[in-house]
Amino acid sequence: MKNAILIAGPTASGKSALALDIAERKGGVIVNTDSMQGYSVLDVLTARPSAAETARVPHYLYGHVHPSTAYSTGAWLRDVTGLIAEGILSGRPAVFVGGTGLYFRALAEGISDMPDIPPSVRERWRYELKEQGAERLHLILMHQDSAVAMQIRPTDGQRIVRALEVLDASGRSILEWQAARGQPLIDRDSAGFLVIEPDRGELVARIGARFDQMLDKGALDEVRQLMALDLDPNLPAMKAIGVRELQAAMAGHMGFPEAIERAKIATRQYAKRQTTWFKHQLGPEWQRLRPGEKWSILD
Repeated sequence: MKNAILIAGPTASGKSALALDIAERKGGVIVNTDSMQGYSVLDVLTARPSAAETARVPHYLYGHVHPSTAYSTGAWLRDVTGLIAEGILSGRPAVFVGGTGLYFRALAEGISDMPDIPPSVRERWRYELKEQGAERLHLILMHQDSAVAMQIRPTDGQRIVRALEVLDASGRSILEWQAARGQPLIDRDSAGFLVIEPDRGELVARIGARFDQMLDKGALDEVRQLMALDLDPNLPAMKAIGVRELQAAMAGHMGFPEAIERAKIATRQYAKRQTTWFKHQLGPEWQRLRPGEKWSILD
């Protein structure tokens, strides 16, 4: 793709508003580049664009994945490839916006192909995670593929299971698969790269105000809908910030004020991790913006 525009930034930094502004000015479309905003049900809690915003500019890959699915970077890249194949992103700039750094890396640098995992293998390791826990599976991974295990926290059940199922299905380490890079989907020379770096104090205030708005817009109802699906708590959608905190409050394990404050704290911590990742992982081609600075990409 030529003339793509990539907009990264931590949660609540205002990147969606910037994307909408640029897409309208340039006659483009917006493509979700955030892992959580791809899930259905979690409309409010993941701060997906409103109906009014999606009516102004075409938006793609929002809310199209059921929460029972463990959506991955590879799956997202295949979905983007599908949009290209259908001609949806042809003839007008595609504005990619979100907070998932690995999605941007895959888009701009390519990603290795991963083996297809048979359902029986996937179900086996999901079951083992539920029965034995992440730390026990980490010991198994350490025995079978220590190089990978050394790179994964013992509590990171999703990544541990992913490494085990790839090894089980293919007989090869996930590191071998990752070493074989694919092709980028964008033409880097014509692309625009933007990353928002808001003031920390301003971002904290925005995070608090936004979570309060989420509650007013029906976040509790979304958590109820998600709980009614009776999903594996280790699935990514179940780890969306606010889900566990509000679920605990509804179950009477803590008061709502405490749950709300914990969710806000978790959001601030997540934003800090995102900011750190963008600072160290995004190269010099990325224009770093603060509120009020000129956006040269619009010239």
